[in-house]
Amino acid sequence: MKKINILLLIGTLSVSVLSFSQDTLAISKKDIWIKASEKNLQIKIANQNFKSAQADYRQSNALFLPSVTASHTAISTTNPLMAFGSKLNQEILTQSDFNPALLNNPAKTQNFATKIEILQPLINVDGLYGRQAAKSKMEAFQLQTERTKEYLELEVNKAFMQLQLGYKAVAVLEKANTTAAANLKLIENYFKQGILQKTDLLSVQVRVNEIKNQLQYAKSNVQNASDYLGFLLNEDTTNKVYKPIEALENSIVIETINTTLPANRKDIQAMDKSSEAYAKMLQSSKMNFLPRLNAFGSYELYDDTFLGTKAKGYLIGAQLSWSVFDGYKSIGKMEKAKADFQKSEIENQQYKAQSQLDLNKANRQLNDAENKVSLSKLALEQSQEAYRIRSNRFTQGLEKTTDLLLSETQMSQKELEFLQAVFEYNFTQEYLQFLTK
Repeated sequence: MKKINILLLIGTLSVSVLSFSQDTLAISKKDIWIKASEKNLQIKIANQNFKSAQADYRQSNALFLPSVTASHTAISTTNPLMAFGSKLNQEILTQSDFNPALLNNPAKTQNFATKIEILQPLINVDGLYGRQAAKSKMEAFQLQTERTKEYLELEVNKAFMQLQLGYKAVAVLEKANTTAAANLKLIENYFKQGILQKTDLLSVQVRVNEIKNQLQYAKSNVQNASDYLGFLLNEDTTNKVYKPIEALENSIVIETINTTLPANRKDIQAMDKSSEAYAKMLQSSKMNFLPRLNAFGSYELYDDTFLGTKAKGYLIGAQLSWSVFDGYKSIGKMEKAKADFQKSEIENQQYKAQSQLDLNKANRQLNDAENKVSLSKLALEQSQEAYRIRSNRFTQGLEKTTDLLLSETQMSQKELEFLQAVFEYNFTQEYLQFLTK
């Protein structure tokens, strides 16, 4: 028995040293959301996805803006055609250059060409629909980013309430530990007086050890909840533990929530925009069979020295091109776009049905949680009264030790169950609000 007490003392001291070696950071519900909205990794990923879609949309500006390229080419050649063409571009041809012997076997000729080219799209119907698809995709990612923020707010609130519940559980078990320790002291006095048997003393000692074990698990749960909150906040929680400024509520507020699935919910709007993007891609693949009209132009500078500008010339024109047959490539692309669009429509329908299912389920869960709070509160009050009565009767020698232990155990369990019921109701209420906004 002495060895057991020594081990318990060492365990208690080690837990105390561990708790003192950590920094306790007080946080409020408002502060954590501000931090999470600025530092959470999931939000940063969502923002980057939106920027990627935005960049795809900006690429479609090429439908309206010209493409300008500049180049400088240097050659040295004895090729008859290239040598004659280079002299012609440099505007240095003479009568002697038409000598057949020189034309067939020219001397080494150098040519430096500076060229500026401009391509201007005029009519590209398929590209216009592709641009509209890119815009719808960008808007879908923007809506998804906003919905991600709403989900993160729900998750942060849940983690905060879990941390509150963890501290509350520790407080309940510490109170139970104090009660158990007082009962143990009373039983030890009765045992020394010969009123109780050793089996009664051992039963109480077992109960004390059980509570200490539960208390240790509760403290570990606090650390786990704190670490998860730190993960959501993207903060290092090494040797740190968060402690909420606001305590867990011991009551609930009944609110009437509209359980109709809103059409303007961000994720549903994102699904609609995604389907719209696939529809535009289908239209774009169909318009791929139409001709394209593009203008082009170039300004060229030629010389036999580096970066020379002796000879100049320009070229402008327009091209109407039509891909008559490309080996079934365009037809296959259109069929794929059609299948992707139909798939997106089915997925959209399935997502809305699943969302309504989740909403109905959450509504029933809220009703069940409300009922659970009422029953667990009643059970807690009854167990507290039962323990009070048994404790008084035990001191008068009218109750057995096992009955007292059972009553004390039941009281602490019912208090923990009541706190858990309050947590479940409050979170389900927030989850239902999340599903309906």
